[in-house]
Amino acid sequence: MSTRIAITGATGHIGGMAAGILHSEGVAARLLVRDPSRAPSWADDVAVAPYGDQEACRTALEGVDALLMVSAHEAEDRLEQHLSLIGAAREAGVGHVVYTSFLSAAPDAVFTYARTHWATERALAASGMGWTFLQDSFYTDDLPEFAVNGVIAGPAGDGRVGAVARADVGRCAAEVLLDLAGAGRRPASAHDGAAYRLTGPASLSLAEIAQALTEHGSPTIYRAETIEEAYASREAYGAPDWELDGWVSTYTSIASGALDVVTDDVRALTGREPISFADLLATRG
Repeated sequence: MSTRIAITGATGHIGGMAAGILHSEGVAARLLVRDPSRAPSWADDVAVAPYGDQEACRTALEGVDALLMVSAHEAEDRLEQHLSLIGAAREAGVGHVVYTSFLSAAPDAVFTYARTHWATERALAASGMGWTFLQDSFYTDDLPEFAVNGVIAGPAGDGRVGAVARADVGRCAAEVLLDLAGAGRRPASAHDGAAYRLTGPASLSLAEIAQALTEHGSPTIYRAETIEEAYASREAYGAPDWELDGWVSTYTSIASGALDVVTDDVRALTGREPISFADLLATRG
């Protein structure tokens, strides 16, 4: 009997890539989406099951053996959304959950959003379901967005970050799902209780990121801020406190050294070298 796969976030970058790879390998998957009109044209098993709607998720996950749980968008109630989906998966009889977590997930992580990831990991570990964690660094794709009017400003000091491309995370997720479905290179058991630390090929400072953007045609400088300056410069956006904390702690987490990590896990899972920041900029033209 074949393993039934389900994928959340299937209209996004990571879930969408994983779903596309499985489709190309002839492995069927149920795609859990908020808006069915955004589902890929080839998808013939789509369920409307937004995070937070536990009943809809439970119904969508009936008969599913393995689930790719792409973390919800940052929100004040993100943990509650995650716990609702975990409860739905357990009630539906899902046997294994692959969760996109964060590299420095901890109850006291400097990056405040990583605390939700830690709580989600603990809930999955206690759920009775099998689990695999994809602990991603910051996304390489987001690094250009750090620059505002040619300036990357934040309290990162001389810290470094081994950012990972979303495409590499999507490929890693697909490889794990293919193995769980019995269609990959490794036995499904290889991923039981595994936590993969997904990074790019190099750890970069924000000054180096600014230099790379400059060399690519977008003149950029890095200006270190104090924590107080960082909060003051972002207050004009009118964001709630939890979101401001997340923005500022993006930089302080880099300063802390927690993200100055480079691993071989992307290559080990996919057989491909991870995408560098220079490679990503080159593909953007």
